[in-house]
Amino acid sequence: MRRREFIGMLGGATAWPLAAWAQQPERMRRIAVLMTIAAEDPEAQSRLATLRSRLEQLGWTDRRNVQIETGFGGGDPERIGRFAAELVALAPDVIVANSTPALASLLKLTRTVPIVFVAVADPVGAGFVDNLARPDGNATGFATYDYSISAKWLELLKEIAPSVKRVGVLRDPALTLGTAQFAAIQAMAPTVGVEVTPIGVHDAGEIERGIGALAHISNSGLIVIGSAWTVVHRHLIIALAAQHKLPAIYYYRLPVKDGGLLSYGPNFLDQFRLAAGYVDRILRGEKLAELPVQEPTKYELVVNLKTAKALGLTVPPSLLARADEVIE
Repeated sequence: MRRREFIGMLGGATAWPLAAWAQQPERMRRIAVLMTIAAEDPEAQSRLATLRSRLEQLGWTDRRNVQIETGFGGGDPERIGRFAAELVALAPDVIVANSTPALASLLKLTRTVPIVFVAVADPVGAGFVDNLARPDGNATGFATYDYSISAKWLELLKEIAPSVKRVGVLRDPALTLGTAQFAAIQAMAPTVGVEVTPIGVHDAGEIERGIGALAHISNSGLIVIGSAWTVVHRHLIIALAAQHKLPAIYYYRLPVKDGGLLSYGPNFLDQFRLAAGYVDRILRGEKLAELPVQEPTKYELVVNLKTAKALGLTVPPSLLARADEVIE
């Protein structure tokens, strides 16, 4: 065989695999997303859209190089557990868990699939991670807030409604955070001259009975602590507060946009943007243990002037000056 023919054959043998490799489709990765709220809830769609948008900016496009599977619990614990099992069975590369019930359900099923959580309260106290700086298990992500915010809610409520003497605290007693934050509010209450009472949030009947009983006491108000159930039942809570003329403070801005009085808390859409960054880093090979759990660095104060007017309240200029957003 002539030398030129041999080199030509060798070149062809080498070139063919390279060309074939260049034509290979990009590897498809799989991301699962489990939310506690219902699919038709606008907040669920906003959070999912924010996650998708940020992932695309980072190079992950749904149906091109990543497949995003979703499950929406709709406030039903059994449904949350069922969707958790279905998503884990898909063997995803990473799971995004929105809320404490979603994360708890997933961790019962897997200790190997990486999980990035969003809007989870007190992940160390709940036993989800060993420490914030270096989580040793298969979960990391973004916590909602620390206990110190509890006193701030009470202070803000008294600032906008100075006549309040009794405060109902809507919280989930099954959560470590719900119990701890109620205790923090209770400890702060004497210094601002109020008494506090807990109200459960697991179902509509419990909320209606609790708020109805509170409304029979003059000069009452509400503090709505974060949990999956206060998101699911937010429209009911807002409607009952309006019906009974109760000033209420919420732990995030959405209820205020929907007619609540005021809120003080983190921006959860920002947390979903940050969660997309963690998903990207995990898909690119970073170890989950090297991604610390992050707590909010900024809290937003949002005030609804229309609701304040309906309640007969005058918002202090000092409060308006500090507000990040004023809804008119």
